[in-house]
Amino acid sequence: MRIVWRESLSIGIPEIDSQHKELLSRFNKLLKACKMGKGKAELVGLLAFLDDYAIRHFHAEEIVLMRCNYHGYADHKNEHHEFIERLKALKIEIAIDGVATRHVTETNRLMLKWLKNHISKADRKMGDYLKSISTTSTHFDKTFLEARP
Repeated sequence: MRIVWRESLSIGIPEIDSQHKELLSRFNKLLKACKMGKGKAELVGLLAFLDDYAIRHFHAEEIVLMRCNYHGYADHKNEHHEFIERLKALKIEIAIDGVATRHVTETNRLMLKWLKNHISKADRKMGDYLKSISTTSTHFDKTFLEARP
């Protein structure tokens, strides 16, 4: 199994779209490792990546949402918070028990759910909104994210 980027997932902000593509790439790396029986080893690297990713990526999305007065900002931010909390819980379990197959399975489930429910739905909805308030999505380029609060 491999997850493939589709342009329909694009929200029109190059930095955020690039981050989504990187997330898919990292998830595919975990799936490939699982297929080869090396999921536990790959999981540690993925979780370290997700720590950094969550901070950078969620912050970038939330800035855009605030600046555009997005009506679904609070719900969107809450989804980010819930993802971060699940990651924290997973890392605590691993710190206590060591990496187990159930952690790999749980991470796969978490990532698939995130792709299906957040990126494909909530982020897609955000992208549609951004496109509706601008005649060109290039208005929302990296400079839009630079002056962070």
